[in-house]
Amino acid sequence: MSSQSALPDFYYFCFGAYEPFLTTIGFLGALADPLTTHNSQAPWKGGPPHTELPAATFVTIIQLAHTCALLGFINLFILSAVRNHLHDSPALQEKILFALFTPLLMGDIVHLVLTFWALGDDRWNVASWTPMLWTTFLLGITLLVPRLCWHLGIGRYVDSRDGAFKRIGHASLEKRQFSASPASS
Repeated sequence: MSSQSALPDFYYFCFGAYEPFLTTIGFLGALADPLTTHNSQAPWKGGPPHTELPAATFVTIIQLAHTCALLGFINLFILSAVRNHLHDSPALQEKILFALFTPLLMGDIVHLVLTFWALGDDRWNVASWTPMLWTTFLLGITLLVPRLCWHLGIGRYVDSRDGAFKRIGHASLEKRQFSASPASS
């Protein structure tokens, strides 16, 4: 049975609480220790990791972390607005959420593909992966799978499926009520 909302509790928690939490923790971690954040992104070969970051690398790490946190907060605010102000309009919820979740789903997929690509020959040498790399993949999948499920309409209102049925059912109910009412003189 589907929900009467395009944003039921599970999806709201996943993308309105869990994802902003992850992106905020990532941002704070990068602020607290940018060197470790940088050095733990992938396995190191040919020498030890950096002991000092060039200014350009430091700025890039902080900007990237900030962008991730911002994305999490955009999710939180949009999802809260959809839930609070459009609770009586699941079809409109679905349209707005589709516009938000579609680029995020593409981003989830591209993020994993680009990370694999960037690892080069080490991509399949999972024994050499750093804990941060494992975390990146596993947490990325914990967001990709529910986002894909949302797009597949699992456990949520889908207007083309649920709305059409309700409109047909409502129209036939009105016809029955109209034909059953006594004729007025």
